[in-house]
Amino acid sequence: MKLPEALAAHPERSRGRARPEHDKGAGPRDIFQRDRDRIIHSVGFRRLRHKTQVFIAPDGDHFRVRLTHSIEVAQVGRTIARALGLNEDLTEALALAHDLGHPPFGHGGEDALTAALADAGGFDHNAHSVRLVTRLETPYADFDGLNLSWEALEGLAKHNGPVTEPNWALAEANADFNLDLDSWPSLEAQVAAIADDIAYDNHDIDDGLRAGIIELKELIEVPMVARHWRAIGQRHPEIPLDRRQRALVREQIGTMVNDVLAETRRRIDEAGVASIDEVRSAGRSLVGFSPGQAEEDQALKTLLHDRLYNSPALVPVRREAQRVVANLAAAYRADPKLLPEAWRADGTIAQLRSIGDFIAGMTDRFAIARHEELVGPVNLPDRF
Repeated sequence: MKLPEALAAHPERSRGRARPEHDKGAGPRDIFQRDRDRIIHSVGFRRLRHKTQVFIAPDGDHFRVRLTHSIEVAQVGRTIARALGLNEDLTEALALAHDLGHPPFGHGGEDALTAALADAGGFDHNAHSVRLVTRLETPYADFDGLNLSWEALEGLAKHNGPVTEPNWALAEANADFNLDLDSWPSLEAQVAAIADDIAYDNHDIDDGLRAGIIELKELIEVPMVARHWRAIGQRHPEIPLDRRQRALVREQIGTMVNDVLAETRRRIDEAGVASIDEVRSAGRSLVGFSPGQAEEDQALKTLLHDRLYNSPALVPVRREAQRVVANLAAAYRADPKLLPEAWRADGTIAQLRSIGDFIAGMTDRFAIARHEELVGPVNLPDRF
């Protein structure tokens, strides 16, 4: 059952773009379709193919990177949006752009960059996604940024919900184009956020098993996993182990998606919202897991943190990656002339933030190469 049409974002009712544009050359695309296409054609999107998801500079061809993760989030998001009758193009645009601001080496690299820029306001990958599409991407002659729609910027800024204390980067973007940061975002943005959870939970399982870091016997101690694993084995008793593992991931995604659809419809009915404005003022997320599914999802996340993200095999790799980011920041701070000329700025804070912008834009391999050039060897294991 689809939601009432008034709850979906409509391109003809968009709040528009911060910079006026002539529509010449737009063709049949509406504003949200053009947002999606601008993201796909951006330099930042292409760089995601060489940025860490879980494994740093992975040598295995089948491991996820930020690019493949973003595409998978978009697929899950579109499925949910279509079933609910929401705008698929806006959902897809938000899913594809949600990780644009990640620096090299994933969350470990972000932690190092945040510490290195503490005296300039720190660093936050979500806010940097907004900074990237509003300032740092420069494909147009008339303005900086991609000039995305208000709805796309709102969704990126509020990927994790309302923002009551924006950091400097988000505050700067909001001053330029008021995004109503203290309200909830559109249902499309909420769908993109839950699709992110569904995708990385399940695909990190897949990569963890493939890498041999997660033990299957540990994984099937999680009730939700055990239930699906048992059911697959009963239906296909002769299925090879690797195919059973892939079936597990696929079926868990299906279960989570169906739960989100049912729970979202329940929350919408309960809240009695009748417009997008009422969605934004509802005071809580209207898209999400049911309480039971949320509890099972948390159990899965706990296992992933304990057995994968903080596994003995990955901790030293993360520490070395953080050393690379910290050393690069220190080198550029000590001598900004090491930066390409376009990244040199006037004023201490402006220069530090430009250093953050430059490092955040690096791929894993570019960061490694710059460290070897400016600082010294990088000792990352061959596998992860």
